[in-house]
Amino acid sequence: MSNQASVNHNRVSRSNWVVILYIVFLMLPIYWLINMSLKTNAEILGGFSLWPQDLTFQNYITIFTDPSWYSGYLNSITYVVMNTIISLVVALPAAYAFSRYTFMGDKHLFFWLLSNRMAPPAVFVLPFFQLYSSVGLFDTHIAVALAHTLFNVPLAVWILEGFMRGVPKEIDETAYIDGYSFFHFFRKIFMPLIASGIGVAAFFCFMFSWVELLLSRTLTSVEAKSIAATMTRTVSASGLDWGVLAAAGVLTIIPGALVIYFVRNHIAKGFALGRV
Repeated sequence: MSNQASVNHNRVSRSNWVVILYIVFLMLPIYWLINMSLKTNAEILGGFSLWPQDLTFQNYITIFTDPSWYSGYLNSITYVVMNTIISLVVALPAAYAFSRYTFMGDKHLFFWLLSNRMAPPAVFVLPFFQLYSSVGLFDTHIAVALAHTLFNVPLAVWILEGFMRGVPKEIDETAYIDGYSFFHFFRKIFMPLIASGIGVAAFFCFMFSWVELLLSRTLTSVEAKSIAATMTRTVSASGLDWGVLAAAGVLTIIPGALVIYFVRNHIAKGFALGRV
């Protein structure tokens, strides 16, 4: 028994070391990004160092004092929040219809929605650009938000439909018998039952819109330019400002990390239900 216990203990120890090494491997790029953000350009280009030799916060000060930088963050947050809200408002009733009713062509329509999500954003760049230029929506927050809904709504419908199917139809019937209107039932009873699904759908809508570059870069120029577009267009006569770019990268990670922290329990439930 003691030998078996010793073998099991060794296996657990090796597994722990594998997990630790894997986490270190994953965190290394983030550490290096933070390391670069606290260095001057001269130190970054001068040689290799594991930590800043001349610690500086000037790169972060530049971002928070230069309008071209901090406006990019505000623009990104604005159209990402708009997109998430629009996507959920559209996806919730659509997912409810797919989960509760059978109608002609429902499976084909559902597949068509998912096929839009599978298409690369580059396919839709030119049509969106010409459409928005003609109707005066180019370089606005709503332009990027609406463009991203083309990809986020199908994904949100697919996620929410799976959660809704897990809610018995008898709950709907009981609520109607008790005198609830559809909207009252949906808001007061049904939505709390699928809160995890809404959290998962909101997370994926937020993350896709936050990290997407091609559409946000093409459909904006000045007024609604995103932080990702700002980073790709930051080239001066002396070259790239590596320290400022690294600081911008660090600040770009923070919103996504915060969203993951607040919806982590919903994501875990989504994994358990097989919809993530």
